[in-house]
Formats: sequence, C-alpha cells, structure tokens
Amino acid sequence: MLISLYLRNFVIVREAEISLRDGMTAITGETGAGKSILIGALELALGGRTSSDIIRHGEDQAEIIASFDIAGCSEAASWLESQEMEVAQDCVIRRILSRNGPSRGFVNGRPVAMQQLRQLGDTLVDIHGQHEHQSLLRLDDQRNLLDSMTGHQADLDMLSRCYEEIQHCQQQLDQLCNRDDKAEDQQELLRYQLTELEQLDLEENEISALEEEHRRLANASDLITGINESLLELSSESGTDIEQQLNQTISKLQQLERLDPALSEINQILLNAGIYIDEATAQLRRYIERMETNPQRLDWVNQRMGSIHDLARKHRINPSELTALQGSLKKKLDELESAEQHITELEQKIASHLSEYSKQARKISHQRKQAASRLSEEVTQRMQKLGMEGGSFTLEITATDPDKPRRHGLDRVEYLVAANAGQAPQPLHKVASGGELSRIALAIQVCAMEGSSTPTLIFDEIDVGIGGRVAEIVGQLLAQLGQVRQVLCITHLAQVAANAHQQILISKSGDPVEATVSALNKTQRVEEIARMMGGIKITDQTRAHAEEMLNQSNG
Repeated sequence: MLISLYLRNFVIVREAEISLRDGMTAITGETGAGKSILIGALELALGGRTSSDIIRHGEDQAEIIASFDIAGCSEAASWLESQEMEVAQDCVIRRILSRNGPSRGFVNGRPVAMQQLRQLGDTLVDIHGQHEHQSLLRLDDQRNLLDSMTGHQADLDMLSRCYEEIQHCQQQLDQLCNRDDKAEDQQELLRYQLTELEQLDLEENEISALEEEHRRLANASDLITGINESLLELSSESGTDIEQQLNQTISKLQQLERLDPALSEINQILLNAGIYIDEATAQLRRYIERMETNPQRLDWVNQRMGSIHDLARKHRINPSELTALQGSLKKKLDELESAEQHITELEQKIASHLSEYSKQARKISHQRKQAASRLSEEVTQRMQKLGMEGGSFTLEITATDPDKPRRHGLDRVEYLVAANAGQAPQPLHKVASGGELSRIALAIQVCAMEGSSTPTLIFDEIDVGIGGRVAEIVGQLLAQLGQVRQVLCITHLAQVAANAHQQILISKSGDPVEATVSALNKTQRVEEIARMMGGIKITDQTRAHAEEMLNQSNG
C-alpha cells in the first residue's frame, strides 16, 4: 500500500508530504483547487508521461517520491527480485522531472527506465476513472479478474504447462519440416561423400607410414650408395683398417696402463668402441641386403598419397582430419535418415499434449462461465443502486479457434455494459461517461475484491452526476472495499467523504497561487464536510449534520 507521497515544485505545489493509511482515503477541496494533483503526481512517479508544464513556474526541477509497503504484495516483490533489486518491506519510488533535460526514475535508490517504473506500478496501483491507466479496459485484465474469482489457479498453471509443451514440440517439428524440403538432396550428397571416404579406406596412422615409406623408396639409390661407401670405409678394403688401428691403440694403452691404472677406464671405452663398430657394420650389411629399388611400389605409394590429398583438398581439410570427417558425415546422415521417425514422435507428442490441453481448457471455460454468471448478476444489482437503474452488466465468453491454443485457454472474455434501460450492451471501453465507468469499475472491484491482488485502488471522478442516496451508497461501497484494499477517492460529495477512514484537503491561496495538502483531524473533517454540504455560509446546523454523518459512517 501507499504509505507516503512527497511533492516538490509540482504544478502549484511548492512542497508537500502526506502520510497515508490503509482503508479508504477521501481527497477533497474546492472546485479548481487541484484535487487531482496527488493522483497526477502518483501516475508520474509510476512512469506516466510528462511535460515541462508540470514543473512549478520559475523552477527548473520537480521531484516526486512515493513510498510503498509491499509486505503483502507478492507481485511487486517478485518483480523486484526479477530485476535483481533488494526486496524489503518498503519500496521507495522517486522521479525527478527537469525542464531542460530528460526525467529520471529510481527504485530504492537505483536508476531505472520508465518502462520499469510502469511495470512495477502495475503491481502496486490500479487507477479507475478518466485516466490512461484503467486496467479494466484491457481484455487480458478482464479475463484475469474473472479468473481470480474462480480460484482455479492450479488448473491455469497446468494449462500453461501444456501450452508450453505444445509450443516446444511444434518448434522442433517446424524446424524438421522446414529442413525436410532439402533433406533428400542433403542425404544424397552425404551418401556420395561417405562412399568416397569408405572406398579410400584410410587406416589409422597410415598417412605417416606412407610418408616414411615414400621417402625411403624415393631415395633408395642414394641410400644404397651411401651405405656401401660406409661399409667400405669401415672395412680393410679401404686401405685404412679402422679395426686394426683401434686394436693397436688398445694394445699401447694396455702397456701404459701398468704405469698408470687411470688409463684403464679409457682403454675399456676403446674396447667397447670396437664392439660397436663390429655391430654397426653387421647391421649395415643386413640393411643393404634387404634394400632394393622398387619403382612399382613407389608409384603405388605416390598414387595412394595423391588420392588422400585430393580428397582432403576437396573437403578443404588436412589429410589427417579425413577420419574425423567420415565420422561426422555419418552422424549427420543418421540424423537425417531418422528425421522421419522423429517427426512422427513429435506429432504424437503434440497430439497428446493437445488432448490434455483441450481437456483443461474445457474445464476452465466451464468454471469461467459459472463465475461470469455470478459476477454479471452481482454487478448488475449494484449498478441499480449506483444511479444506473435499468442498466446491466454481462460477461461475454466466446470460443476462440481450437486449432490455435493460447496460454490462457480458448476463451475470449469481454465485459459488456448497458448503462441505462433500453440500451444495447457495449464493450466496457465504449462507455462514454467517465463517472459511469468509474462506478461500474467500483461495482466490479467490490464483487471481485477477494481475488484481486493490487494493494491500492484509486477512483477519480467517481461521483460525477450522482447525489443523495446513490452518493451515500458509493461511499459505503468504497469504505467496504477499503476493508481489504487501500482506496483513494477524489470526491466533491459529502456523503462519499464522510465514509472515508482518512480525509485529505487540497487548497490553494496566494499570489502566485500555491496549493497545500493537509491530512484532516476529526474537527477539521467536520468543517470540510460541512463546507461540502452547505455552500457559501456554513451554519451550526450544517456542522451538526456533518458531524452526525461522520459519526454514522465511522461508528
């Protein structure tokens, strides 16, 4: 609920701060005093459109601060949480309006966009009257209000889940069907590409083995010549017998070793060197025995490597990536070939979800029609007492296309009103009189107040064109609504104001003119209600009547 409202340099208000309480609050004042200033300021605080005209003359900036207690408003708390803002009992909304620059909005000190202010405001305040924000004129809100009276939220949640499943499966099905037009061509290409890779039959590590073999075969002549020369150099045939020279050196060192034992380790190294030379010579002979030039094998290796590189270039990848490509192409082909089966499965799922959806939608539609009949009767009865004798209120529920499921069911809900006897019912948004619209909204809200969740209701121009008994009934209904919701009402009728739990007076004076906002005590309320009743001269009798009205209304 709204707990306080602060204004600075707003229209004709220099500075004002008013504390509000729960229940019903009447906002009164002389004609032209600016009773709508508080409502206009609150609308702006909640993201309404503005212009530089609302800034007090001679000032560059205006400021509005609205403080709310959201302890009982789960929707506002959820919104704050969704915006990653701190959720506390109090929510402070601030808007600064500049004559030469854009306005700025803040929620609990954090800068926010105007759209965010409007989203938060929709959870906190509902304004009824000749204003832009009239939720009952929106078809979605008309349906939501009816649903709040039925108590079938669990059924609505299940319907919403069915709808989401249908949408999810349908999206998958659409993707598969859209792809199906080209699927055959894709499959044919994939089969051809896979056939090429399978025919290549590339083995693991084959490329490196082929490269190694290619180097050996391509350089066979050089290898044979070089190895023969090496064998010649190692043998005595070269004229330099390495083995004989090594043995002579070892013999000398063995003699010297008797003079210095330290030469023993060196001598052993030379002995080992002789052994290694013998082994190397033997291995070279065995290698040369196996080695041969093989032009046919070299041609085959060249062809094999050429085939591998040609296919790799065709796919614009490295030869080493061909095996991985083969696996990837096979997976894609399997997916395409199984698409038909997947389509069938999705169609079966959609049919199953649609069946459940239709069942839930029919159940909810039946519940809505029962609640609609009850609400139509109750609102029509209240209209007779609110100055609209002969008028009627009807909820029209029509079926929408069953082949196009919607999140909230297959019903179109619209409020129809005939304000006077003999008139044809019309959609609520076509009701011409703002006063009639406000009173109809009041009747609907009183009937549905247990199901609605918006904590603060504002009624503007609700008493236009009424008086006497009807005005007293309007006041009683507002007070009744104030028992479960916070109600703010701009009124010029004493019968309405007397039923309020709190009364705020807007007055203006001075040159330049300046408005003041005051919360009235009981004595001041008697005087103000007497003024509203008595005209220019207020008598003791008028004051006594005003006090009697207050006592009866709040007794």
